[in-house]
Amino acid sequence: MMIDCEAALDHALAEVLRLDPRMQALFEVAGRPPLRKRDPGFEGLAGIVVAQQLSTASAAAIWRRVKERFDAVAAEPMLEASDEDLRGCGLSAPKIRTLRAVAEAVASGAVPLEDLAAMPADAAHAHLVTIKGIGPWTADIYLLFCLGHPDAFPAGDLALQEAVRMGFELETRPGAKELDAFSDRWRPWRGAAAKLLWAYYGALKKGSGIPIVTPEPGKRII
Repeated sequence: MMIDCEAALDHALAEVLRLDPRMQALFEVAGRPPLRKRDPGFEGLAGIVVAQQLSTASAAAIWRRVKERFDAVAAEPMLEASDEDLRGCGLSAPKIRTLRAVAEAVASGAVPLEDLAAMPADAAHAHLVTIKGIGPWTADIYLLFCLGHPDAFPAGDLALQEAVRMGFELETRPGAKELDAFSDRWRPWRGAAAKLLWAYYGALKKGSGIPIVTPEPGKRII
């Protein structure tokens, strides 16, 4: 079951709480997390790439110019566009390279975006990171927010690491490998666990004077 609607999210959250009753205490602090869904396919992945490491306003402005430039944000038009056209949208050279690499992988069939939802999260993740410029965080954010994959879990995300440290009273913040292993307790519903952990982190930081780094779909926080 994909986490692609409110009812699916409710089901997935119930499964997380069943698998790990300790998450109930975090749920009571956080409340129900939002669904936050993006469009799947090339356009969804391109939107995540465009928005990385940018402010919300800057990312929105660049994405608006990309949408105006292309009748459809798809692999073939991206490959046909000139570097000058893409720079005119406000895209940096590294992002142009990544978008072209994504477009080539999709157009050639090397990375079948339409098939990833049916794969186990680890296999879908492995397909995405074969694309030059697509790292582990980007892959998992696409799987979680664009496809609604129930088991996607961006273990390298700082907010998730901090949420687990605080919620489970760990002495130190777990790194990506440690958090990935820790998250096994929530399989195959790690995506719902991630949403709950982000909400918990935000609730703890609200009003504390410490900047909240809860991630928006497509905005990288580390």
